[in-house]
Amino acid sequence: MKHRNSILLILLFFSFQAFAQKGTIKGRIYDSKNNQPIEFATIIIQGSTISSTSDPDGNYIFTGIDPGFKHLVVNLVGYQTTVSPEFQVQGNQITFIDIALIHSEVQLGEVTVRQNFMAKKIESPLSVLSVGVQEIEKTAGANRDVSKVIQTLPGVGVTDPNRNDLIVRGGGPSENVFYLDGIEIPVINHFATQGSSGGTVGVINPDFVRDIDFYTGAFPADKGNALSSVMDIKQKDGSKDRIHTKLSVGASDAALTLDGPLGSKSTFIVSARQSYLQFLFAAIGLPFLPTYNDFQVKVKTRINKKNEITFLGIGAIDNDALNTGIKNPTESQAYLLAYLPTYVQWNYTVGAVYKHFAETHYDTWVLSRNMLRNTNYKYKDNNTDSVKTSDYKIGRAHV
Repeated sequence: MKHRNSILLILLFFSFQAFAQKGTIKGRIYDSKNNQPIEFATIIIQGSTISSTSDPDGNYIFTGIDPGFKHLVVNLVGYQTTVSPEFQVQGNQITFIDIALIHSEVQLGEVTVRQNFMAKKIESPLSVLSVGVQEIEKTAGANRDVSKVIQTLPGVGVTDPNRNDLIVRGGGPSENVFYLDGIEIPVINHFATQGSSGGTVGVINPDFVRDIDFYTGAFPADKGNALSSVMDIKQKDGSKDRIHTKLSVGASDAALTLDGPLGSKSTFIVSARQSYLQFLFAAIGLPFLPTYNDFQVKVKTRINKKNEITFLGIGAIDNDALNTGIKNPTESQAYLLAYLPTYVQWNYTVGAVYKHFAETHYDTWVLSRNMLRNTNYKYKDNNTDSVKTSDYKIGRAHV
């Protein structure tokens, strides 16, 4: 009994320590067109009276901040009031948030200024919905899956609650386009169906996501070839202070994420994730054993004040094997084992985004390649020494 009480007290002590720890917010305020630092901008933590001011290099800092989900609001004469994407402050850690300001032509005089925290984007004032970190983390039943969070938005329908197909305003699942930091990614789900954007589990690691803009119309000029929707996913940058490690365990998988600096000009964030559904399915005697793995990597280098380059990579390996080790299978199990093929699929997207800032504008250059290989096969009586009764293979590459 004494040992139990001691363990309980230790757990309570560490829980109290974790709750009591404060976080730090650091970042940079800069001009969206030329990447020049902005001095004397006022930064406020939304919903509080805590504020800071950017220095001559555009840098700002908040210390002693309670953990939780936050927004920053930035104000400066000559620029539009800007609200940062939602982010999470964690105890005893530094969160880096860089914010770009857009010029605003204002004729000084007698004016009334009101902050609009729900401001829409100029290019798509009515047809864009934004999703933040808190919605991804806390949407009921979504299991931190990006596609399932999007399915809860207005105008989005589903075909099957067990799949991630997006039906936007009556369109088909193949009519949606997905971008990751400006690079188009054709596959964002594991076990994706050919000709459809859907699958059973999302490939995107939510620990990478900074925010998502979901367009259901009036698509931006640089994101064409969409009929129903555009999902523009923006990823976090790696931490600039030190290496951080995060282990996430979900309902069906576990992920390890590392992020930190690579020298004085570069940061990285990388993750690997593997499912453990196959062990659960084997334990309850299901005739199929799905296994999925995925990886993500982002390296961002700020070459100088006018040039930066980002390297991205995302990929997945899916394997739906048959549980041929079932002893004395039931009639239903035997039927499925005789009918279902072995399914193997892998895909990847790699690319680079180069951005050059001029005095009044910036140029973005994107180079990427994606590849999808889908195979399934079936042996007679599930005996690999026997003949194949079906053998299907398809591959697709795009640069």
